[in-house]
Amino acid sequence: MSAKKSPEEIRKNLKHPVIDGDGHWVEYTPVFAEKIRKVTGDLGADGFIASQQRIPSALNMTRQQRKERAVAMEGFWGRQAVNTHDRATAMMPRMFYDRLDELGIDFGIVYPTAGLGIPRIADEATRKAVIRGFNVVTHDYFKEFSNRLTPAAVIGVGTPEEAIEELEFCVRQLGSKVAMFGSGVRRPMKQAKGVDPDIAKASAFFDQLGIDSEYDYDPVWQKCRELGVAPTFHTGGRGYGERMSPSNFTFNHIGHFAAAGHNVAKALFLGGVTRRFPDLRFAFLEGGVGWGCQLYCDLIEHWERRGAKGLEDMDPTKLDRKYLREMVDKYGYPDIAAELDKRDGWPLEEDFLTGGEPPDDYIHCNITKKQDWIDLYAKPYYFGCEADDAMNSVAFGKAMPLGARINALYSSDIGHFDVKDMRNPLRQAWELVEDELITEDDFKEFTFSNSVRLWGTQNPRFFEGTPVAKEAAAVLRESAAPVRAAAE
Repeated sequence: MSAKKSPEEIRKNLKHPVIDGDGHWVEYTPVFAEKIRKVTGDLGADGFIASQQRIPSALNMTRQQRKERAVAMEGFWGRQAVNTHDRATAMMPRMFYDRLDELGIDFGIVYPTAGLGIPRIADEATRKAVIRGFNVVTHDYFKEFSNRLTPAAVIGVGTPEEAIEELEFCVRQLGSKVAMFGSGVRRPMKQAKGVDPDIAKASAFFDQLGIDSEYDYDPVWQKCRELGVAPTFHTGGRGYGERMSPSNFTFNHIGHFAAAGHNVAKALFLGGVTRRFPDLRFAFLEGGVGWGCQLYCDLIEHWERRGAKGLEDMDPTKLDRKYLREMVDKYGYPDIAAELDKRDGWPLEEDFLTGGEPPDDYIHCNITKKQDWIDLYAKPYYFGCEADDAMNSVAFGKAMPLGARINALYSSDIGHFDVKDMRNPLRQAWELVEDELITEDDFKEFTFSNSVRLWGTQNPRFFEGTPVAKEAAAVLRESAAPVRAAAE
């Protein structure tokens, strides 16, 4: 680590501002709940308190009880304790604001802690009351610091109407500029109705908003476009499925944000959302950029085989069955020959298609040229990266197909247990330059320009009235110039 340089010294020597794309504050539940009670009554306050009991409930069970009930081991001691100064900073926005220069931050996007899970409250009325109260109270805490800090509004996505209603309220009445959407919406199976809750929770489909949804979410994306909001996702993926250890929190925690982001990113892409809304920008937070680079490569490789053109090379009608039979005889496999002789037309596994569905998995993407991969994935997707993530540099390498640059977003994650000292993230990020893994120009992209493009593309006035307004406007002009040139 750059122990010789403080964050202030690093920032002083930079030729550009630093935007923290994902810091956190820690809401104090007893006080926060009572503030919610004044906004949305007992339903919102009591629902919020209940939503915070998941971790204590799990920790109060024995390991055997968690195993029997398929309850994941949760994150004990998940807040800063030893560094009391930082803990106080995370709890009090005024103190957070006062320390920004010390932390090397010119402008910060602040995501919740207690609010991360509230989009998954099962009861619709309770969920809507909790989220509405949460957004109002959060706004009140941060409104006097808006020139340098802006909090993310929580947007439930149980239905498109729910999401649109909260978006309208937060943007038009509260002036919210950042929205944190839920994803992986649990849709209980009808067959699970009335069964034991521990069994019912495992009987669900997880709606990723892009493909196979029972709702059309295009009106939500259209509303984001209308309101100038970039959808961002900060959804957890631990505690269910294959990420469920009753004894080991680290097993559950590693990769869970990446897994959740991976799911919704695939769904939006394969569902054609980035094709239908090419001007929208989407961010997937706290999972790093490594999975984003791999997903980009995986989607291309699968398209080469599972896209319409690639499937032509897999058509079972093109199989030379006569030759195959000759080879079976030549190499002496009489049991295979006998079985083939029994079958009318020699059907093989390749002969069976799925229920009349179009076999092209990329049918909604309409990919016809190489540039489509840049326009549909590399340009609209942004990936939140913690400062000490060793994989951050891969986004700036030369290994990505078609010369793509994957958008890595500097995200301090201050306020949470993995940041032992709030002064560390900028120093850890700068190590990439010191170790010659990225250039200073790359560092500018990482800590400033990518954040500007994410939020400023949707809302060109996003940074007005902030200390970074002039530099942000220059980045947006620079980004728009190639588009204008192409149009001309």
